[in-house]
Amino acid sequence: MRTEYAPDPDGEPDPGEIVWTWVPYEENDGRGKDRPVLVVAREQAGTLLAVRLSSKRHDEDREWVPIGSGPWDSAGRESWVDLDRVLRVHRDGMRREACALARPLFDRVVVRLRRRYGWR
Repeated sequence: MRTEYAPDPDGEPDPGEIVWTWVPYEENDGRGKDRPVLVVAREQAGTLLAVRLSSKRHDEDREWVPIGSGPWDSAGRESWVDLDRVLRVHRDGMRREACALARPLFDRVVVRLRRRYGWR
């Protein structure tokens, strides 16, 4: 897996951008919710890999990376990225671009993903 930082405010989801999309619950029972995700890579098939954001602190049994606050959260709350669950998403499933994540924050997330999953 090769990650890249390539945000482009063109209405299309790109690695390095936080976008909103439907994310299924981990129970895989058909339920889920619309939430922000950070796009981290583009696959050859045209799908994208992303990690979900959360504004709630979570227990220590998962790996989370703090990314601060930004325009993806209208309440201005601090956010964390969940490294335990990488999502494969389709471009057509993205509802809207929120913003590009600052490069140093993106790099922090990617370093942790590479270490965890052996990505390049």
